Amino acid sequence: MTIVAKVEQATSAADEERELTDGFHLVIDALKLNGVKTIYGVPGIPITDFGRMAQAEGIRVISFRHEQHAGNAAAIAGFLTKKPGICLTVSAPGFLNGLTALANATTNCFPMILISGSSEREIVDLQQGDYEEMDQLAIAKPLCKAAFRVLHAQDIGIGIARAIRAAVSGRPGGVYLDLPAKLFGQVMDAEAGAKSLVEVIDPAPAQLPAPAAVERALDVLKGAKRPLIILGKGAAYAQADDQIRALIEKSGIPFLPMSMAKGLLPDTHPQCAGAARSTVLKDSDVVMLVGARLNWLLSHGKGKAWGDAPKKFIQIDIEPKEMDSNVEIAAPLVGDIGSCVSALLESIDGKWQAPPSDWINAVNSKREENIAKMAPRLMKNSAPMDFHGALGALRAVIRERPDAILVNEGANTLDLARGIIDMHQPRKRLDVGTWGVMGIGMGFAIAAAIETGKPVLAVEGDSAFGFSGMEVETICRYNLPVCVVVFNNNGIYRGTDVNSSGSPDVATTVFVKDARYDKMMEAFGGVGVHVTTPDELKRAVDQAMDSGRPTLINAAIDPAAGSESGRIGNLNPQSVLKKK
Repeated sequence: MTIVAKVEQATSAADEERELTDGFHLVIDALKLNGVKTIYGVPGIPITDFGRMAQAEGIRVISFRHEQHAGNAAAIAGFLTKKPGICLTVSAPGFLNGLTALANATTNCFPMILISGSSEREIVDLQQGDYEEMDQLAIAKPLCKAAFRVLHAQDIGIGIARAIRAAVSGRPGGVYLDLPAKLFGQVMDAEAGAKSLVEVIDPAPAQLPAPAAVERALDVLKGAKRPLIILGKGAAYAQADDQIRALIEKSGIPFLPMSMAKGLLPDTHPQCAGAARSTVLKDSDVVMLVGARLNWLLSHGKGKAWGDAPKKFIQIDIEPKEMDSNVEIAAPLVGDIGSCVSALLESIDGKWQAPPSDWINAVNSKREENIAKMAPRLMKNSAPMDFHGALGALRAVIRERPDAILVNEGANTLDLARGIIDMHQPRKRLDVGTWGVMGIGMGFAIAAAIETGKPVLAVEGDSAFGFSGMEVETICRYNLPVCVVVFNNNGIYRGTDVNSSGSPDVATTVFVKDARYDKMMEAFGGVGVHVTTPDELKRAVDQAMDSGRPTLINAAIDPAAGSESGRIGNLNPQSVLKKK
């Protein structure tokens, strides 16, 4: 044997003895190192084997029927846990499906990471026509907080660390991580690979407010005659529940929770002004926003909804650019919510005076008046049901099961449920959020059940359910304790619209009359129930929640019930032309 042959033989033997790893395992190890226990996604080329390997390594991999719903699941997992939810998709069309959820997560400040396989850079850049070729990184960048691409196995640890830190630091949001197919098969020394991984330390550090800003905010608040505190979903995300409760109760100020902040303090709390929303927005003189933005959901802080009384705003937000976005903010308080609220509490001294009694009495009077006015409508046990009677039944369910999680979407189904169903614990109400986008229902419900282990009640309009309804198979496949209630009034807004053209086609807002959505759940082995009265609805939901079995209840609602876009019909442009 020649000297060269002996050297080659020795080198080969050394390679065989050396332990190797590859891109698949490095990605999995990096995720596990950073506490990732669940991945939501849809399998397919080029990430099918990755899902199998992740599952074999102890990560729970939840496979959906559509990437958008997997992305929504990851997003709400981030909201519930304050850790980035992970969504895994295939390239091009699969990536685009997940991109809707990523953009929605960023808008709503939910931390999530969309990881997608992709075509090789050299082929994409020369546009040579690879399988599902697309410059995914360039497409994702404008729609998320940050976007990264990893090309070399030794950079996987850094790539994932950067994605995690970007998703949760400052104002949370969505991050895109591009992993070309070739990366997964790259091989490197296992010891070197392990050293290349990064455990992210303190990814979302506290951001303390400036002492002068705290004093300014308190000075404005102390000068108020009719103060109001508005809690947004950022306050719920912060998980500073005890501090927020202490500030509200110590100050004695009425509070108005936005929909996903409901339950931070119970909606039945004596200071809750939810049932007097119009009055407190219109008549307040100083408004403190805690994790809430003055966007369209609050009429941009101006206009008819806010009345004629001059107002001063105090705003607590981790993002400085949010200040003065629509109106002047008299006292901006920049920092994380827990730190800001704690600083306010520490600075309130014994000289603090409760708000004037005439303001408190006016708010309480309007709240009690509106609750009394609504009560008979919620007790109505008619067939077919209207929205108020049906939601009154579900209101009782949540009152009796305060730890259950309510997922809610639709038009009238969403808008009316926000005001009717009281929440009693924080982060128990999950809905469409900032964009008002439909299709979040089943993804949110699945992730809520998996991340919390609590029973989930998903209340869906029939139109909203259509966006993600096939995921009931996913609910059944994983045997999740999810009860879906579909408010079926045969159409969008209402099922009585008429096509005025004389064509045999039904109107654009009308669905198949008296459809039986409950049969879908039965087809996959779950429980399907059809109900026509609020009493039947209450019994069916109670039975479903007690059993923990996947259940879909088709709740027949009067087709004439409902109105255009619920409460936001004014956002729908009206034609100025008259029909001849």
